Order: sequence, then C-alpha cells, then structure tokens
Amino acid sequence: MVDLARGERLQIMLTTEELEALDSWRFAKRMPSRAAAIRELLKRGLAAEGFMRALGGSKSEDFGVTGTSSPSPTHDRRDTKDPKSPPK
Repeated sequence: MVDLARGERLQIMLTTEELEALDSWRFAKRMPSRAAAIRELLKRGLAAEGFMRALGGSKSEDFGVTGTSSPSPTHDRRDTKDPKSPPK
C-alpha cells in the first residue's frame, strides 16, 4: 500500500499569468486540485529532463512557469564530473 501522507508543505508565489496557465492545464486534464496539478507537472518535468538541481547562485526569480525565467537556471546532474553519473 502506498503511503499518501504528505508531511511537507511547499508554498509558492505565482504571477496572474502563471496561475492562469496552471488552471487552464489543470482543467483541461481534469485534475482535482491545484496541488495535484503541480505534483503531476513536477513528476512529468523530472521524468522528461532527468534529475535537475539549481546551479549555485540561482535565485527564485530565475525559475518562471510562463517563459520569463533565465535561459539556464538548472544544471543536469549528469553534466557533473561525478563518476557515478551515467554518460550522456
């Protein structure tokens, strides 16, 4: 059985445009809540891009939803010189 208890709360601020984009996607996909939609989008984004982490010095404003983010605020873990990282 999967434990669905969520012990951590994450608070984010969105612009009006970002919220409209989220709600449009949520309603089109018939998601039950904004939280469910955000979890699904996070899951899809991580699956599509692999595990991502922010580069040092990145700011919250570097990460937008509607295309206003900086060109490359994240760094793919596979790009590091970690010998355990799979090759590209």
